[in-house]
Amino acid sequence: MIIAVASGKGGTGKTLVATSLALSLAGEHRVSFLDCDVEEPNGHVFLKPNLTGREAVTIPVPKVADDKCNYCGKCAQVCAYNAIAVLGDHVMTFPQLCHGCGACSYLCPKGAISEEPRETGVVEWGEADGISFAHGVLNVGEAMAPPVIRKVKEHGRDSEITVRDIPPGTSCPVVEAIKGCDFCLLVTEPTPFGLNDLALAVATVREMGIPCGVVLNRAGLGDTKTEAYCRREKIPILLTIPLDTEIARLYAGGTALVAGMPRWRDKFLKLFERIRELVDERGGNTQR
Repeated sequence: MIIAVASGKGGTGKTLVATSLALSLAGEHRVSFLDCDVEEPNGHVFLKPNLTGREAVTIPVPKVADDKCNYCGKCAQVCAYNAIAVLGDHVMTFPQLCHGCGACSYLCPKGAISEEPRETGVVEWGEADGISFAHGVLNVGEAMAPPVIRKVKEHGRDSEITVRDIPPGTSCPVVEAIKGCDFCLLVTEPTPFGLNDLALAVATVREMGIPCGVVLNRAGLGDTKTEAYCRREKIPILLTIPLDTEIARLYAGGTALVAGMPRWRDKFLKLFERIRELVDERGGNTQR
């Protein structure tokens, strides 16, 4: 089973939930934790893995041979991302705009375009308390996270349960990270901002056909409109975490919730059982 832990906005406690869920399940299952929030990964802060491997992530970008090019402009016409331009008898490439689709080299009538790898980030992996761990780190200044996320997702295939820590929001990296999951756990807080972004996240996962449930974090902070929304939309609230200074202190110190407050382990195990029931009711996910 692959469980995505996502949120419509940052700062809701998504990593708090993801790491505690993985740690709670590790004693009984083969568990993987994949930190797909490659722009700002912080699962390692709480799980403290022993990293044993590292691999660069690259995408193919065009390289033009001037002695073969006749400056017909076909490459610029077919590039959907404006990563290549032909100006008179000059060809300009913009590697950071390139998505690596290969259309320019494939369709060049003179065979003047080859491809060379460009590094966009790295993936590191190891183990933490019996959990198979992997995360990606996008290079500073890079605009495209999906290639790094796809590489992170290649890890953990031998595990019974994989927990993916998803980037915040509803953009392309979020869709890539959630794709192929059996269930999406949406972490939110009972505030107007939290509710607004929760609704966007719910619309996204429903469009993808993935069942979802809610973890309500910092309960008691705001109002009851989030609970009312979940009832109206028939979205189960699977776990409620109160606004608690002790939990905040543990988080600020880089300690996972179930490590600092072991009594929460049973609650996360019950959370998983409820997720499994909901997935079984749907007959599982076929998007993989």
